[in-house]
Amino acid sequence: MLSDIPNSLLLDARLRFPDPRRASADGLVAIGGDLSVPRLLLAYRSGIFPWTVHPITWWSPDPRAIFELDQFHTPRSLQRFLRKCPFEVTENRAFRGVMEGCAEPAPGREQSWVTPEFLEAYTRLHEQGHAHSVECWRAGELVGGIYGVSVGGLFAGESMFHRASNASKVALCHLVHHLRARGFALFDIQMVTPATLRLGAIEISRSEYLRRLRRAVDLPCSFR
Repeated sequence: MLSDIPNSLLLDARLRFPDPRRASADGLVAIGGDLSVPRLLLAYRSGIFPWTVHPITWWSPDPRAIFELDQFHTPRSLQRFLRKCPFEVTENRAFRGVMEGCAEPAPGREQSWVTPEFLEAYTRLHEQGHAHSVECWRAGELVGGIYGVSVGGLFAGESMFHRASNASKVALCHLVHHLRARGFALFDIQMVTPATLRLGAIEISRSEYLRRLRRAVDLPCSFR
């Protein structure tokens, strides 16, 4: 119940967030507000991201998971798969389609946090040039992809999906190479999963993440 939430966590109409360094033990920073483009961009610049919509909750976990762009690990089996060029890989061709793929039920995941509200909010971010996708295609069919938000030299990966074996990993590899080429400094993935751990994901403290974030968001990087 919202009536049980401390007032310090409740957002009003003002465009602001509490200091993420004062998040709860599980990383909760705030509750309420909206998913407007200005508020979402402020959140990412502040090291915060939304997770639910009923109510809207905002988080900054400690530790935080990232990929070091110069230490991304491509297993040999994936390297062999990549050499076969199994997919056509594109950028920003089907952003909404990638989000819809991420919202689909998958083995071990009956429900996704990518709700219709998130779909509409991040599509608006994409339309204004702040959210991006990488897609994998086979015979003209979208079979995998990844999407996220860019602010300066930060790329915040949100979710990925696959309908064909290794498609999400191929999209992720392409994204890492693209971010390197564009001079990005920080690739945030929020939390480590078994799949990202095998590819070199690491955890850093929230304080270290916020320190690196401050430098990254001021870089003159462009995803496109």
